[in-house]
Amino acid sequence: MEIPEKFATLGLTYDDVLLMPGYSDLAPSDIDTTSRLTREINLRVPLISAAMDTVTESRMAIAMARQGGIGVLHRNLSIEDQAYQVDLVKRTQTGIISNPVTIGPDATLEQLDKLAGEYRISGFPVVDVDQKLIGIITNRDLRFTPVAEWATTKVNEVMTSRDLITGPSEISREEATKLLRQHKLERLPLIDADGRITGLITVKDFVKSEQFPDASKDGQGRLLVGAAIGYFGDAWERATTLIDAGVDVLVADTAHGNVRMLIDMVHRLKTDPATKHVQVIGGNVATKEGAQSFVEAGADAVKVGVGPGSICTTRVVTGVGVPQISAVYEASLACKPAGVPVIADGGLRYSGEIGKAIVAGADTVMLGSMLAGTEETPGDLVLMNGKQFKAYRGMGSMGAMSSRGKKSFSKDRYFQAEVTDDDMIVPEGVEGQVAYKGALATVAHQLTGGLHQTMFYVGARTIPELQEKGRFMRITSASLKESHPHDVQVTAEAPNYHG
Repeated sequence: MEIPEKFATLGLTYDDVLLMPGYSDLAPSDIDTTSRLTREINLRVPLISAAMDTVTESRMAIAMARQGGIGVLHRNLSIEDQAYQVDLVKRTQTGIISNPVTIGPDATLEQLDKLAGEYRISGFPVVDVDQKLIGIITNRDLRFTPVAEWATTKVNEVMTSRDLITGPSEISREEATKLLRQHKLERLPLIDADGRITGLITVKDFVKSEQFPDASKDGQGRLLVGAAIGYFGDAWERATTLIDAGVDVLVADTAHGNVRMLIDMVHRLKTDPATKHVQVIGGNVATKEGAQSFVEAGADAVKVGVGPGSICTTRVVTGVGVPQISAVYEASLACKPAGVPVIADGGLRYSGEIGKAIVAGADTVMLGSMLAGTEETPGDLVLMNGKQFKAYRGMGSMGAMSSRGKKSFSKDRYFQAEVTDDDMIVPEGVEGQVAYKGALATVAHQLTGGLHQTMFYVGARTIPELQEKGRFMRITSASLKESHPHDVQVTAEAPNYHG
């Protein structure tokens, strides 16, 4: 029977295919997982944490960048809160802090303690009204003042103001290291000829650089961070505020990206003199046509995925979607000729699917459920039946889109920004919980390790080589059953496999 034009080709997802093994002459040290996030940004590890309010805030973004990936801050936050989160990431593990958090001499120790908790730092340069350095105060200085007196004790009463060791504004990393070691300092303030503070170097940053050699950093040595924006209302103000805060990547993000409003937003961001220097990712799409729209708008990468997420109900609520392997492949047909990277967003459950996504045409993968439940995700641990869990919900869920006493900033992702009554919301996601997974570093190690093994089996040294050499075989349901553990009672769970 001839298939009518109304029916597209068969759609395939991760469970429908396996990668075929190839000749390999590789040693583990030969394998390089560096990949393109956008036209101008490379990542040592092709992993992105999703812009979801149960996955990525500043703590997750910091952890992801340290592992060699990147986090995209969700936008179910006010503009000020999201920009503050960007600032928190950019102030962590910097080479030189060019705009250090300072405190005045008349502030109380109580105010100092609050500021220290807010920025998760233990010491501050003390400056006068002209920004001239007059002292240093650290948590060590607080220990000798009873907590009961913090509200009435001022910074200038306990700060160190004599024999301050400082460096010039243009000090080299080597000279700074020498000064820190020579004087056993934890922080080195940098000042100009007039004594005004221009920067700060901390020994902690040097230690972190050695501890996380693959960390994703910008030209100034600061961690990379992305942030999601929309197209509706104050979206432009959000974008420019995030840029002022130092964001490296803006993700123009809706559940259906191939719409005029979002494409226009990407085009404006890439042509306006105030914003065109920042990398912009457009999404989400699931077809060649949708990807082509973003390529023509000037996007620096295209995000692919309509409905594959574990908490997404778009496909059953609307009947619309494309199986993820096919969607990624279709999008790559438009993106590859233009040199625009593809991001496979959603639907991954095992590390082996990262390699599958890359062979299908992706350059990086965006993860939600695989990172949900890690220590660094927002939210508290819940104990149920002796096991620990953390909340995980879709950004199209009732919880994410309804107000429940506070404003939702993510309704426009599902084109329901003008719905004011929570009872009128049509959700496209669910709320749930996932088992606590421990530190992100452990999870990222297993994911990256799985990708290493994929590349070894295929015989690919690099991500571009994996894309080139990788070949799929379509499989049956019997083959899928054979792929998983079978005919055995699993008595010890592996850290990278769950049934």
